[in-house]
Amino acid sequence: MDTNNAASSPQSLNNFRILYLITQMVGVTIIILVSSWVGVHLGGVAWTSQPRVQFNWHPLLMSIGMIFLYGNSILVYRGFRYARKKPLKITHAVIHGLAFVFTVVALVAAFDSHNLAQPPIPNMYTLHSWIGMAAVVIFGLQYVFGFVSYLFPGLREPLRATYMPVHIFFGILGFVLAIAASCLGLLEKAIFSIDKYSSLPAQGVLVNMIGMLMIVYGGLVVFLVTETNYKRKPLPEDVMLLTHSASSQ
Repeated sequence: MDTNNAASSPQSLNNFRILYLITQMVGVTIIILVSSWVGVHLGGVAWTSQPRVQFNWHPLLMSIGMIFLYGNSILVYRGFRYARKKPLKITHAVIHGLAFVFTVVALVAAFDSHNLAQPPIPNMYTLHSWIGMAAVVIFGLQYVFGFVSYLFPGLREPLRATYMPVHIFFGILGFVLAIAASCLGLLEKAIFSIDKYSSLPAQGVLVNMIGMLMIVYGGLVVFLVTETNYKRKPLPEDVMLLTHSASSQ
């Protein structure tokens, strides 16, 4: 099959739209369920005056930032395939920036809740925290290098083309690590806080469902961004801008 023809076929685009819509629905459902879990079972949210409750910002904001927004940032080029390249770059950077803000606040909430507890709770000793921090570091570096390479000041086109596969790989890697860290974090919180978790009470079912939906969301995002039939085809204005950029350099 000719990949270029497949990528532009109506059936392929229809399949993409359906899967893209399902992905968004799953992502929104995750945020709703995590919000319900935090509000109904974990006592809501607070800040430093209630360190134990302050922690609840962590799963909520991480679900929004490192899961939902991160996934949408990855998908923005394929989800808005008929938009011009420059606005898509800016949108990609803005969504990444929002995700980074949510992530920083979530990390502050987690560290504060541990450090202000009586007695203090150790930090960074679980597998969840190690994988999660690796995801955050990769995410942060991706943002910095991507911004410098593709927005400001911007590398020359041959260097941008060389770096692009690296940028894509580590972007997906960071997202997959975020999904893995989130599932481990859900398990960790469930074991520590749910009474008789082995008997699968309502809260246990809810936590397990959130984890399964995160895996589904992650799988859909990775599939949509790696499936060659769904790749965004360059618009005529993209080619014109690229040609002008190359000639000016």
